[in-house]
Amino acid sequence: MSSLGNSNNIFWQECPVGKLERQKLINQKGCVVWITGLSGSGKSTLAFSLNRQLYSRGKLSYVLDGDNLRHGLNKDLGFSAEDRTENIRRVGEVAKLFADAGMICIASLISPYRKDRDACRAMLPDSNFIEVFMNTPLSLCESRDPKGLYKLARAGKIKGFTGIDDPYEPPLQCEIELQQIDGVCPTPTAMGGQVVSYLEEKGYLEDQ
Repeated sequence: MSSLGNSNNIFWQECPVGKLERQKLINQKGCVVWITGLSGSGKSTLAFSLNRQLYSRGKLSYVLDGDNLRHGLNKDLGFSAEDRTENIRRVGEVAKLFADAGMICIASLISPYRKDRDACRAMLPDSNFIEVFMNTPLSLCESRDPKGLYKLARAGKIKGFTGIDDPYEPPLQCEIELQQIDGVCPTPTAMGGQVVSYLEEKGYLEDQ
């Protein structure tokens, strides 16, 4: 008895309602805003501020938070390089579906490896992948340490922790880079506003 598996017996079913029709229905253009950075860099804070600002403008968005997804979709994955890659791949596929539905999908994950982020970018057509780099110094992230993870990593109780004994590869050509100004971090509202301005400039918030 043969297994069907991922074989020639699986076919793509085209939906009669297309992406452009869905975008017109909700008056916006679907895209993925991918927020990357070290633990404690402010990714989730930015994601939720952006989500709120878009909501206040009548725009539909959804946050895919890395920690939240490990409670369900990715709860079977650990933190090895292979599992991190699979974690990002799954989130990329889900984000692509949200964007195809016409929504602004905000993905907030450390996503430390450049190749994995680039693979997610390649999933999206028409440059609808907007990479936001939270360029927060390791020293600041470590001083915040909201989950106490840096302390555990420094003590050797967590292995393969990004920024300590596992690398973080910063983007080379991200669309938006957020960082301190004269040693001061912008407020969540200011950072979210910068992303909203970019989306507005690129036509994602215009009536379709």
